[in-house]
Amino acid sequence: MTVVHQLITANELLRMPDDGFRYELVQGALRRMSSAGFRHGRLIMNIAASLDHHVRAQRLGVVCAAETGFLLTTDPDTVRAADVAFIRQERLDPAAEPEGYWPGAPDLVVEVVSLNDLSTEVDAKVTDWLDAGTRMVVVVNPRTRSVTVYRSRAQIVVLREQDTLDGNDVVPGWTLPVAALFA
Repeated sequence: MTVVHQLITANELLRMPDDGFRYELVQGALRRMSSAGFRHGRLIMNIAASLDHHVRAQRLGVVCAAETGFLLTTDPDTVRAADVAFIRQERLDPAAEPEGYWPGAPDLVVEVVSLNDLSTEVDAKVTDWLDAGTRMVVVVNPRTRSVTVYRSRAQIVVLREQDTLDGNDVVPGWTLPVAALFA
């Protein structure tokens, strides 16, 4: 017996009725996302609060929460949602703010590894973000209490608790001690 999987579009995903789950779309295939655990949510808030405070104070752009979808590719469509995302002010147009998914990649993405995340899935998300134009992907791993910063597929830095995460040219002036992230 042959099983046929029908691909869906970003517009179809956007219009799906709320069934209590979160979804991403990867090359037209629907992927159901597990709800986050307590530690996962706490770590997201630790980094999002710090990032958002700095971004607002410096008027650098906007920080988006986990439910925000980004349309990374079309035909077939890929819609990803980061745990935290940042878009530079120069890329924003308040008069044309999309009601649906943001068309393209954010400048910064933060992904917190969940208990049930496979390393291959995390790697695939990092690759999707980078290939779509994200300038910095930050992967927070609660199990190893480490942060991996990707600027490209080849430019990768692993930070430990004694190190400091730095927004560099993506989020100028923003820093966060890795130890404070896990506090």
